[in-house]
Amino acid sequence: MTTSKGMTATARATGVAVLALALLAAALAGGSRAGAASDPLCLGELPGAQPPVLAAPPLRFGINPGVQTGQLLGPPLPARPDQPASTLAALAQLRPPGRPFVLRLSRLFWSDGESGIERNLTLARRYTTAGFEVELQVRYSPPPGHQGDIAGWVTFVREVIRRFGPIPGVIGMQITNEVNVTFSPDSSDGANTGAQDALIQGILAAHNEARADDFAALRFGFSWAYRSDPASDLGFWQYLAAHGGAQFVGDVDWVGLDAYPGTFFPPAELPGGERDGMINALSTLRCLMAIAGLGPAKPIYVEENGYPTGPGRSDATQVAYLQTMVSTVDRYRGTYGVSDYRWFDLRDADSSSSALGQHYGLLFDDYSPKPAFAAYRALVAMLAGAPLPVVAPAAGAPPRRGPRRCARAPLRPARHHRCHRSRRVPSSAAAARGARHHPRPPGSALRVG
Repeated sequence: MTTSKGMTATARATGVAVLALALLAAALAGGSRAGAASDPLCLGELPGAQPPVLAAPPLRFGINPGVQTGQLLGPPLPARPDQPASTLAALAQLRPPGRPFVLRLSRLFWSDGESGIERNLTLARRYTTAGFEVELQVRYSPPPGHQGDIAGWVTFVREVIRRFGPIPGVIGMQITNEVNVTFSPDSSDGANTGAQDALIQGILAAHNEARADDFAALRFGFSWAYRSDPASDLGFWQYLAAHGGAQFVGDVDWVGLDAYPGTFFPPAELPGGERDGMINALSTLRCLMAIAGLGPAKPIYVEENGYPTGPGRSDATQVAYLQTMVSTVDRYRGTYGVSDYRWFDLRDADSSSSALGQHYGLLFDDYSPKPAFAAYRALVAMLAGAPLPVVAPAAGAPPRRGPRRCARAPLRPARHHRCHRSRRVPSSAAAARGARHHPRPPGSALRVG
């Protein structure tokens, strides 16, 4: 989610004020520690909290490289065109030596159909060929006449798995986006009919298709936006608990956090308050996940975390927010089971725009760097860990391919594939590849600070 000044200041201020009052009232009613019996509303840690610091593997870092940003409440805004060579050059500077760097491709909308798939296939191949890992955001944005058409959505999800799964370096997919946000269709999926069911059935379909096609390295999750009012957030997670079932819990590999302290919620922070914002977001999400049966074995990915420059926001403030938020996530990654971090995003959509949501980049729209670019590069180099050993493929290991199929018509339903082979047991090489790319969160026995 990104915010935009395309909405009126009055509307945005009113919405934020209502949310802030709801959270304040809930906090006064009791509860401060996420997951504790005294925190039934999952309000998370209060400002100034000092959670224990637990050991964990280094974060796997990445970034959102796209230039189009979702707009809060308003329609999409135009972005200046991507320059592939300049994008790749900037990404190469951010990538830590010998460590993975994940590129999150957002805005693969169901409503875009075949053109959206082809556009993202081009990007996925470009980035994986350059040595990056890729994760897709698959959006439940129904085509006209298909609101609530979960069967049609499942067909689309399965097609996405079949088309992207064979690409080495495509490691996972986020199924739906921010379903807990119900008022902003460009940035989030919750405004669409049946969005909660689309999340559940999309995860199940994605895993089933990946298992059938032997794409053992693929991981699937969904995202939660920090945050809505407590009652709405509880209702969202209670719905997943009531309608997901054991298979859904087993098929969720991770849960994504989209958090924008100082921009979306809270809309403003006192100096240093972004640290408290990130701790509150992580602790709140951990508490809410437990409601749906998603316990500490399920890692959190910080999928979107950013702070824009632009009117009234300086480059120096962006650097300060970036350094504090990244360092806070890194410090408490073991406490809250965080395995991944992605900054939002690489480049401004339009540096001349008056809309705040067009200015999240580490680069201006002409690819000249803001000071935050060097700051993020330095943090990633410092925190990503030592280079990983190069693992040679096992002798005779087959390439990463799905089952052979007949000639395919675009978006053909899975049940019409006559050449679909029976499910295969994942190869040991594929299983090892999945474990290397997706470490499980550590236990909580070792304290380092």
